[in-house]
Amino acid sequence: MRELGRIETRIKDDATTALKAGDRRRRAALSQFVAALKKERIDSRKDPTEADELVVLKRERKRRAEALELYEQAGRTDLADQERFEAELLGSYMPEELSADELEGLVDEAIVATGAASPKEMGKVMAKLMPQVAGRADGKLLSELVRTKLGG
Repeated sequence: MRELGRIETRIKDDATTALKAGDRRRRAALSQFVAALKKERIDSRKDPTEADELVVLKRERKRRAEALELYEQAGRTDLADQERFEAELLGSYMPEELSADELEGLVDEAIVATGAASPKEMGKVMAKLMPQVAGRADGKLLSELVRTKLGG
């Protein structure tokens, strides 16, 4: 059997605490997060790193944000409130996002370290950066910043 990751273990413990406290809403949300992490662990057939777990949590938070927007447009405040609650709860298990200055500094370091000089070498820079910023920066924002720095 594969080992549980640190974040998954923490969420399971919090789900148990919520169950004992009678907090059904929190328990249900945490159970969904555990299920997503477990599915990823089984699908990948390897013990998860914290970065792997953060990728899953980030994906789940993005899904909540998209659903929240749709529910608000449809006037379904009850469902929007639940999605907002789940997104905030997910955020509590994720590290703080990197500031724009920190992100720019990491990009500059990665460009120097890889010797990249054109947008064609963006993949090398991204490969160097992704493990460093896993779960702490938006990949789309990061790629736009790298592209800009490489003159693309």
